Amino acid sequence: MSLATIHSFAFSGIEAVPVEVQVQIASGLPAFLVVGLPDKAVGEARERVRAALTAMGLALPPRRVLINLAPADLLKEGSHFDLPMALAVLAAMDVLPREELGQYAALGELSLDGSLNPVSGVLPAAIAAGAAELGLICPGPQGGEAAWAGTVEVLAPVDLLSLINHFRGSQVLTPPGTSGLAPAQAGPDLADVKGMESARRALEIAAAGGHNLLLVGPPGAGKSMLAARLPGLLPDLTPSEALEVSMIHSVAGMLEGGRLLKRPPFREPHHGASQAALAGGGSRARPGEVSLAHRGVLFLDELPEFPRPVLEVLRQPLESGQTTVSRAAAHITYPARFQLIAAMNPCRCGHLGDAARECGRAPRCGEDYLGKLSGPLLDRMDLTVQVQPVSAVELSRAPPGESTVIVAARVAAARAAQRARASPDMAATNAEVDSARVTLTEDGRKLAEQAATRLGLSPRGFTRVLRVARTIADLAGAPTVRRQDVAEALAFRHRIPGRQFA
Repeated sequence: MSLATIHSFAFSGIEAVPVEVQVQIASGLPAFLVVGLPDKAVGEARERVRAALTAMGLALPPRRVLINLAPADLLKEGSHFDLPMALAVLAAMDVLPREELGQYAALGELSLDGSLNPVSGVLPAAIAAGAAELGLICPGPQGGEAAWAGTVEVLAPVDLLSLINHFRGSQVLTPPGTSGLAPAQAGPDLADVKGMESARRALEIAAAGGHNLLLVGPPGAGKSMLAARLPGLLPDLTPSEALEVSMIHSVAGMLEGGRLLKRPPFREPHHGASQAALAGGGSRARPGEVSLAHRGVLFLDELPEFPRPVLEVLRQPLESGQTTVSRAAAHITYPARFQLIAAMNPCRCGHLGDAARECGRAPRCGEDYLGKLSGPLLDRMDLTVQVQPVSAVELSRAPPGESTVIVAARVAAARAAQRARASPDMAATNAEVDSARVTLTEDGRKLAEQAATRLGLSPRGFTRVLRVARTIADLAGAPTVRRQDVAEALAFRHRIPGRQFA
């Protein structure tokens, strides 16, 4: 009987869970068995391993080959178990040194010719391998992604044969360097937006504090145009944020070229997206749009056109900054600290309030359309702004507005002030800060309390007004929140024609 073991990982959210791939070759009828709760992709690895060995001129011994994936009660999903299974089999056949292989974790998908195909989750696997003081073996194209883990030793062969030659001393695999940062794509300039002073101001406040923003206006007024210019106002991700965001995209298989993301992600799903697509889930509990937008922007255009159950799943991650996918066998949690930007028409025809163009059902059509959105969801919107169409004369004759570069500089200064106030265990943006830490002047506090009573603000609504006021003060460079800051924050509290939300 011959035994061999190599390490690998399963994934629970962005956490890499250690898995031991144990191989036993014993006497008995020829068989190749995989146990340890494998899914279909893992079970099919038997044929890929067998074909890859055949391509190199090797054959499985005519004995009973048993592969156990431990712990046995953890579901094993994905094709990345191909490589560790093949290596453990080769070690049990005495083709590779067992003790040396035991110092590595491996993941990769095998082709029938023995070459290695990219898999998802290499970055969190490399970080977990480094924490366990193990090296990592991964497909060649993803060596640069694994190298971001730091001091972990990375072997990135292009095929199984070159890896065998490396361990046998006939070839040396060069350690890969980091794959660099993802290039920042140039977005549209805010200078293209003429007029719309209130909407531009709301966009700047939202960018400075990470606040949620709802844009309401008729078709063609410029709501999507404004939202498209928000990413250019946001500062780069910090190194820790870049690593966290890149880990999510790595697990989702969306980290192109293994390059770390330095810009906040911008996700804009179609209103036909399912609940699993938005919040995460599916057969393999993959991250959804709310997690792919972590530390970035989730833009929902035509908000009432999304099914109501889909929109309601946003309520929990908007408060907690994470989303949990529940399954019978496990509960998987993904980070989901995103900034929600939404756009909508005031009614289905879009012309409510325009006597010349509104439909015959006005104003009832507007009430029915807005009825698709729940009060608790709207209560989580920090800023609501009416986007009015700009006249043709203003479009053709008005000078350009402030450029993205100028506004982004103010946003960066406000974000710097927020980081300076934050301790390591505190939120970095005003959208997450504890309202008890918001310092107001006496007249500012009095106005906030009076408005909360008169407008019937919920405790959540009152807290969000204070957070927005803190951002407005940061943009003005004020150390405390003044009366005018509170007044401007209250002016952006939910004001939708035909319906009032506190």
